Amino acid sequence: MGDKRVYFYDSTLRDGAQTQGIDFSAADKVTISRELDRVGIDYVEGGWPGSNPTDDAFFADLPACKRTRLAAFGMTRRAGRSADNDPGLNALTGAGTDVITIFGKTWDFHVKVALDIGLDENIAMIADSIRHAAGNVAEAIFDAEHFFDGYKENQNYALQCIKAAHDAGARWVVLCDTNGGTLPHEVERIVKEVSEHIPGDHLGIHCHDDTGNAVANSLAAVRSGARHVQGTLNGLGERCGNANLVSIIPSLVLKMGYETNMSPDDMRQLTHLSRLVDEHLNRAPNRGAPYVGESAFAHKGGVHVSAVEKDPRSYEHIEPDLVGNRRHIVVSDQSGRSNILARFREIGLVIDPLDPNIAKLVETVKEQEFNGYAYDGAEASFELLARRALGEVPDYFHCSSFRVIDERRWNAKGELITLSEATVKVALSTGEYMTVAEGNGPVNALDAALRKVLIPVYPQLEDLRLVDYKVRILTPGEGTRAVTRVMIESADSHGELWSTVGVSANIIDASYNALRDSIIFKLYRDGANPVAA
Repeated sequence: MGDKRVYFYDSTLRDGAQTQGIDFSAADKVTISRELDRVGIDYVEGGWPGSNPTDDAFFADLPACKRTRLAAFGMTRRAGRSADNDPGLNALTGAGTDVITIFGKTWDFHVKVALDIGLDENIAMIADSIRHAAGNVAEAIFDAEHFFDGYKENQNYALQCIKAAHDAGARWVVLCDTNGGTLPHEVERIVKEVSEHIPGDHLGIHCHDDTGNAVANSLAAVRSGARHVQGTLNGLGERCGNANLVSIIPSLVLKMGYETNMSPDDMRQLTHLSRLVDEHLNRAPNRGAPYVGESAFAHKGGVHVSAVEKDPRSYEHIEPDLVGNRRHIVVSDQSGRSNILARFREIGLVIDPLDPNIAKLVETVKEQEFNGYAYDGAEASFELLARRALGEVPDYFHCSSFRVIDERRWNAKGELITLSEATVKVALSTGEYMTVAEGNGPVNALDAALRKVLIPVYPQLEDLRLVDYKVRILTPGEGTRAVTRVMIESADSHGELWSTVGVSANIIDASYNALRDSIIFKLYRDGANPVAA
């Protein structure tokens, strides 16, 4: 193991879910974990088994990962119970992951007041729990909760706690700044002192951002010897958030020369990954985010622009492409050709970089994004857009018109009921068809009506499922006349997931655009023969 090798642990799916206004679905968790696996994050924490139905659904059907190790999170055994007889630990060992992460108290104040147990019993709980986990899975990790506060108050006891975890078989002992109040110079000193007792290649850091120092604290810990860094995408997390891995990763690799599991091509996915997560959570990406924000490499007209044009290093600390971002000259936007070519490579599309269709596609993407489309979270729609520009997508069907009716009324029993009914006219080579279907809402009714026509002709659509539906208001000042963006996530029986997007001032029209892309993507990927009129 090289001294410069750092391991990243992503806790977005649990810590990120504690952000106000964020609610992950099981499908969101699967999608995000797959993206993290694709870019080579070492560990992905899926959640806390048994704590809520969403986490239970995720662990019941874990995504297959090639480069990352999935982790289940939980707490030490309860006082007065054996590790073998603790329901929480049994849920962890039964989660099916390669890694179990267990948190425990390391601040004597919490042990006495919150747990109301003896200090020795707490140490025994830590050791028993880690030993039990290490004996059942490939790796056990110990998160030392409130370690820095505990270390400042009672250094000897805090060290006893983490030594107990290490001696019991913990692969990583992670020092947690749980309330986010520790400053970089304190982290650097304390981690250096701790590394005299636990080697750095078994030492980790977990920071919260309550003083705005989570990223700096994480970098300071690595400088002092820690080789495991926990954080979340875009700094999601309770209160002020967790350490932002999207900022930490390029700082460690590009600025400090550390080695990771991520290749240069993986690093170029950071901007896409950051924006994909925001789109899945229905959040506007932070334009000013370091490295990956839309404004991170933006230059307004004047002296800055002329300097950048002569030598980008004048006002840019790295080449934007290293993290998948791009230079943005406000008065004269760059073409974005390299970004388009990179996305082509991702979807397996081989094309001559000098092909004139690329320039046309770049302009089309710009125009679409100006109109509200966001392709970072809707890869299927982007792939269709690209392949249509190259003339590769057949005309599978043509919906000449549709109509959706919603009815809300009280029935004879005095019950309030709502009904949605959709009528569609679809042209195929066998003729034009009109059909009607009811559904649980207008989008479901429209989907059902289209399926009535299409499934007999395209049986591949039988296993198409819509697993998520999100609406975002793009022009909130317009009130109920606002332009909306609809994102639909779909899946099939092969376990494949894909996302599509539609934009319109009419929410049903936006939904149809996303739904149509989903159907066409499924047909194209399955190699269906077109039967359109």
